[in-house]
Amino acid sequence: MDKSQAVAWLKSFNDKIQENKAYLSDLDTPIGDGDHGNNMARGMTACMEALEKESTESASDVLKIAAMQLLSKVGGASGPLYGSAFLGMSKAADQSLAEMIQAGAEQIMHRGKAAAGEKTMLDVWLPAGEALANEQLTTETIDDLIEATKDMKATKGRASYLGERSIGHIDPGAASSGLLFEALIEALAGDKHE
Repeated sequence: MDKSQAVAWLKSFNDKIQENKAYLSDLDTPIGDGDHGNNMARGMTACMEALEKESTESASDVLKIAAMQLLSKVGGASGPLYGSAFLGMSKAADQSLAEMIQAGAEQIMHRGKAAAGEKTMLDVWLPAGEALANEQLTTETIDDLIEATKDMKATKGRASYLGERSIGHIDPGAASSGLLFEALIEALAGDKHE
């Protein structure tokens, strides 16, 4: 990934987060604190401001700035998880896209002590990374991955306190991660059109 792709990706992600802020918080209300959208919006606003102020040489620099802002500005579990993911990706930015996403997912697993199937953002990150490796990542795939979290029982995070009652709700972290991967598809497509 080059620097311009990384910036385009984050700008697109920011737009999507700001547009879906209320929706993400609504998803978070029955199974979390109800603040996921607002927290992510605050973090992404800080990312955009930092990217304008700080000079960057590479995609790695861009992703590292995003990591630091998300770690410091986003509350709850989302800040550390997204921050760790972006930090992991910044270290693997010179590898293939799929390897870069895998590096991010590994940091989420490490930080959140989570695995696939536990109704978390990993239920989007891991299969999206695989789909990317096979050149099969589409918005339809992403939508299906987000929707699939609805039928899962949460065993991690605040939602896990609800047990069976967490079933029937889309995981907010999976939904915001879906926006991240949709933004990635757009950033890559935009790059091809230039």
